[in-house]
Amino acid sequence: MPVLNEAAYLEHAVASVLAQEHDGPSELILALGPSSDGTTELARRMAADDRRIRLVDNPAADIPVGLNLAIRAGAHPTIVRVDAHSELEAGYTARALTTLARTRAANVGGVMRADGRTPFQRAVARAYNSPIGLGGGAYHSGGDEGPAESAYLGVMRRDVLEGVGFFDESIRRGEDWELNLRIRRAGYRVWFDPALAVTYWPRESWVRLAQQFRSTGTWRGELVRRYGRRNSLRFFAPPLLVLALVLAIAVAALILTGVLTGGWALAASIVFLPLIAYALLVVWVALRPGTGQSRRERLWTLAVLPTMHVAWGLGFVVGVLRGARENVDSSRLHRNTPLP
Repeated sequence: MPVLNEAAYLEHAVASVLAQEHDGPSELILALGPSSDGTTELARRMAADDRRIRLVDNPAADIPVGLNLAIRAGAHPTIVRVDAHSELEAGYTARALTTLARTRAANVGGVMRADGRTPFQRAVARAYNSPIGLGGGAYHSGGDEGPAESAYLGVMRRDVLEGVGFFDESIRRGEDWELNLRIRRAGYRVWFDPALAVTYWPRESWVRLAQQFRSTGTWRGELVRRYGRRNSLRFFAPPLLVLALVLAIAVAALILTGVLTGGWALAASIVFLPLIAYALLVVWVALRPGTGQSRRERLWTLAVLPTMHVAWGLGFVVGVLRGARENVDSSRLHRNTPLP
């Protein structure tokens, strides 16, 4: 479990891991980044109270670096990746180990079930769980069991990780997708099991959400630079939305200034249609009846969906054009660290 500034979530995340029941010994290794909110002190107290918890330092703060440090410090043949912003459901580990053996896969993952404690966070969670929000990946919105492109978190065989070279420490975001790409290219299977579920707690503020998605989009742009068409088509939807928005602004300016008039203005106005359709889709997702959301959650949804898509799309464009080596997810860390 890589950990950085998670004082509000760490105890619940750790408790959900230690409560897992399965045959054989286990350990929980926390890779501690340079937190500033008391997370490190909290982790040390928990480790002092439970011998199963071990700590390793991750001064670089980057997730793939912390994951590799924790994996190399481990003593067991199976790796269960856990996020400090999440909670494993009861029976997760036992089910995952069974699925791993049954399918002879190298990595098994399940569904990310986002949840929230505030109206804003619940609105973000609803967007995460919707195909409209994050593009319809099986581990966001569910689906049938079977081979998968990637896995959320993942329960992995150590020998395979060693064989493919662990996580790529030159990638700050999207490291799981890139690892699973190498696993599949090495001839192993990545498996999705919808019976596996992990509760995920999204960012707690609009600014942090925008920062997170801008960073994620930038790194996806970097991965497109590196791996091209191996990236799923769904990753290109947000940048297309940004392109449509830019074109619409340009056409509107030309019409308002009188550069485009008459039939030319009417013909150019076709660029507004995709944005109108998108706006109607967002309104439908936010306001449709029967979802049990409060008024504040519905209003936040109207802001959350475009924020996620536009921030991701803008980041993607920057990542494709300039790369992502200098990018940092400032929603959790306000400084950069050198890459290998």
